[in-house]
Amino acid sequence: MSRLYLSAAAWVRRLGLERPEVRAWVMYDWANSAFVTTVVAAVFPVYFSTVAAASLPAAVATAYFATATTIALSTIALLAPFLGALADAAGVRKRLLAVFVAIGVLATAGLFWVQRGEWQLAAALFVVANIGASGSFIFYDGLLPHVARDDEMDRISAAGYALGYLGGGVLLAFNLAWIQYPSVFGLPDAAAAARLAFLSVAVWWFGFSLPLFYRVVEPPRWVDARERSRVSLVRLAVTRLGETLRALRVYKHAFLLLLAFLVYNDGIGTIIRMAAVYGTEIGLPSRALISAILLVQFIGIPCSLLFGALAERIGTKNGILLALVVYTVVSIVGYFMTQAWQFYLLAVLIGMVQGGSQALSRSLFARLIPRYRSSEFFAFFAICEKVAGIFGPALFAGISMATGSSRTAILAVILFFVVGGGLLVLVDVAAGQRAARAADAQVLRQGTDQDTAHHEQYGRLLHDGPDDLTSE
Repeated sequence: MSRLYLSAAAWVRRLGLERPEVRAWVMYDWANSAFVTTVVAAVFPVYFSTVAAASLPAAVATAYFATATTIALSTIALLAPFLGALADAAGVRKRLLAVFVAIGVLATAGLFWVQRGEWQLAAALFVVANIGASGSFIFYDGLLPHVARDDEMDRISAAGYALGYLGGGVLLAFNLAWIQYPSVFGLPDAAAAARLAFLSVAVWWFGFSLPLFYRVVEPPRWVDARERSRVSLVRLAVTRLGETLRALRVYKHAFLLLLAFLVYNDGIGTIIRMAAVYGTEIGLPSRALISAILLVQFIGIPCSLLFGALAERIGTKNGILLALVVYTVVSIVGYFMTQAWQFYLLAVLIGMVQGGSQALSRSLFARLIPRYRSSEFFAFFAICEKVAGIFGPALFAGISMATGSSRTAILAVILFFVVGGGLLVLVDVAAGQRAARAADAQVLRQGTDQDTAHHEQYGRLLHDGPDDLTSE
């Protein structure tokens, strides 16, 4: 028993999870991944196509699903810059996170009442739930630089994605069992089981979000008290937003990474969001689709952790580039796909790189921005993520409607990986990291209006990192 405890403790240290606030932070990945897995990727797309939009032609249902995704992500992309600036100026990152969690949880629970033919209600709730989830990521990701040092970010971000895969996979396994064998669980049919799955996601998401609110300390407001007394927080947030836009020119490597992320994540997001509905359109059975997405979850657990370790050896940027090569192969296989086993092959390839590419993108950006304005900068990261989700599904919908098939659309996604990878090559990680930490050091010397404990915590995160910033 003691050996088992020591082994577990060693793994916790290796993953960078020895501090309680870090463990609480990564638990939100466990919480929200249930929404991404069951609602966005697996169960809801199939439920929308076969139940809620059963009266519509298959290609039209696909287009409406893509349009709902576009509306949701466009909305949060417009709101994100102001929300990020407000969070930093008012020191309310956790409060705004709680608001968007509540929006997402309630809308997801509402999907339980969607019946056959009610595609308008299904689409509306899906839009609101996506706004809640996507909005929460702005503040959650913005907390990463406040709970982790530079040398920890890759491991902790990767550990979060690994836990997310595990959490989303565990719940999806139960959801899949309900849908495949509804009578065993006292359910009338698979449609009722799917609706129960949506309700389970809402409960899961809410319950496992709570540790973050209890354990993670609200980061300090790096705003001069006299400045706050002169203007309202709303005006101050708008002012800070303008300053952040100008600052993007100063932190040019962070800006270049944003452009690269905007492009290559467009391809990644399109594959994640459209895979199941594309499989449904070409005639693959729903059981195979959901099982394959479950396979992605469990392959993603070790592979996300491996990507965090790989980044320490070959560099974070090179790890992302490797993932983009694999995604290119995924698009080619998807174009020729006709059988269920090919969808399983895609699931294996995607599971190998999906969590790693996203985790490394998050941690790399966190190291290229000043910590004291993390929510503002991560708001622009969120914009790039959501705008990417606009162009990809919109292109997918347009090609599907024009050709009556989505095969050409899945092949066109390769362009995003090629262009995004080319932009990423131009990012100088070491130079960008030096610029960000120099700004942090200057602010730390000036002090803040927060208490000493916050000030000391920030100082430890700034000064306890590695001295060598040329490892990339």
